[in-house]
Amino acid sequence: MKAAVYTGMPIPGQKSTTVEVRDVPEPAPKDGELLLEIEACTVCGTDLRTFRHGDPKIQAPRILGHELCARVIESRAPEANVKVGDRVAMYTVLVESADRGTERGRENLAMNRPTLSYHYDGAFARRMVVPALGVSNQCLFLVTRETLPEHLALAEPLGSCLNAHSRLRIGLNDTVVVIGAGPLGLMHACLARLQGARKVFVVDTNPVRLELAERFNIDGAILSESTASHREELRRLTEGHGADVVIVATSSSVAQNDALDIAAKAGRVSFFAELPKTAPTAALNVNHIHYKELEITGSYSEKKSDFQAAFALLHSGRFPAEKLITHRLPLEKLHDAFPLMESGEALKICITP
Repeated sequence: MKAAVYTGMPIPGQKSTTVEVRDVPEPAPKDGELLLEIEACTVCGTDLRTFRHGDPKIQAPRILGHELCARVIESRAPEANVKVGDRVAMYTVLVESADRGTERGRENLAMNRPTLSYHYDGAFARRMVVPALGVSNQCLFLVTRETLPEHLALAEPLGSCLNAHSRLRIGLNDTVVVIGAGPLGLMHACLARLQGARKVFVVDTNPVRLELAERFNIDGAILSESTASHREELRRLTEGHGADVVIVATSSSVAQNDALDIAAKAGRVSFFAELPKTAPTAALNVNHIHYKELEITGSYSEKKSDFQAAFALLHSGRFPAEKLITHRLPLEKLHDAFPLMESGEALKICITP
């Protein structure tokens, strides 16, 4: 079968791809495992970074893809919570043993957390084996209504957003600003609206992305410029108070400083996106934190409960998943997805193996 395989770190000074779509043997489940036929797998920003720069944490060769919806076609796990013929979505953090993180219900912070497409083969292929650990941990969630598979494949990234929202307490009187109009930024904007936010604004440096953002139920899409006019515009739109909640959904220290400036007194700020590992330090104006009594939180990956909540929301049909899926590609054209993502032309791209 065809699969998108990560081949290892790029060779310095040479033009070499780190991801190849090539023939691989059909997978076969062992005792305790399940075999899935993949219906949809959406492309993640992590996949893009891996394609461009490689990732030393991935055990190559490895089939990528971790945002999936699939059907169970073979079971060698009689104790599984799903059976042959069931459609499923999958939580992809496979915690091996109890530790401080798992004991506190925070699997995302576990010391030992093997992950699909890092330590186990993923879903950019026609078929995929669910490891016994994924079965015993009940990482598969049953689809019980007719829902498009590409919509359910969004449960993984949406769960990551819900993890951040669990600490932001967005309510009816809040004005929310999301910095970054990529797919995750727009998921944050949609969640803020569903939680009843009074006003929701999205900020980005890319006019193409802002045009896509206007398709969603937001109150304004604002271009971020070096003149800082976007800060003045947000102050005007919030009657000088600033935003009650600011979510930084782009890997930028400038955006992090913008967030502290834009936030209202007693505001909440989420540093949702990480900074590049080559430049992880930011010079922040911490007087904003002091004088405005800001709450600053970080967010990494998702807990199983976040994935479950995201799955339920998508399964209900109340989340505008159809607006986020902008492109559908066959597996053989996976490489076409990456420039579309970088240009801002695409939000979520669905691969149909």
